[in-house]
Amino acid sequence: MAVLLLNASYEPLRVISWQRAICLQLADRADCIEALPDRTLRSSGGAEFPFPSVLRLREMAVIPFRREGPPITRRALQARDSGVCQKSGCNRKGSTMDHVIPRSRGGTHTWGNVVLMCAEHNNQKSDRTLDELSWTLKAPPRTPRHDTVLLDRARVLPEWRRWLPAAA
Repeated sequence: MAVLLLNASYEPLRVISWQRAICLQLADRADCIEALPDRTLRSSGGAEFPFPSVLRLREMAVIPFRREGPPITRRALQARDSGVCQKSGCNRKGSTMDHVIPRSRGGTHTWGNVVLMCAEHNNQKSDRTLDELSWTLKAPPRTPRHDTVLLDRARVLPEWRRWLPAAA
């Protein structure tokens, strides 16, 4: 079960495991803001803890400002592109990372040049550009918001909605 971790300012930071959440609470580094009412954790010594759903850090965690956006990872790309191939007309699962302008032709590894594609379309594209194949993308690649990447939208629990920005 996942737990939403909030900064001391109540802004969402990331999703952590319930085990990590309990460790943060026991170390007095975080407070349980919301707990699941129907679940309780029991220790071997007989102590009982509410099962956390939303945790808030007691001290502010400083997040370095990144001008170029969050790091480009497969998980971040899946979150930005909703896990779907970005070639127009294709609704298959996007399983590969593709550079719109191939790196062999001077393309960069930036958010504006990377999209998610299914294996079949990635193989067809190879090292060619979209113009050479007369292909279009569903949407132009863009740099996502930091919280969009950290919080996989498919896993957002109903209890978290009030703690997330409106676009969540």
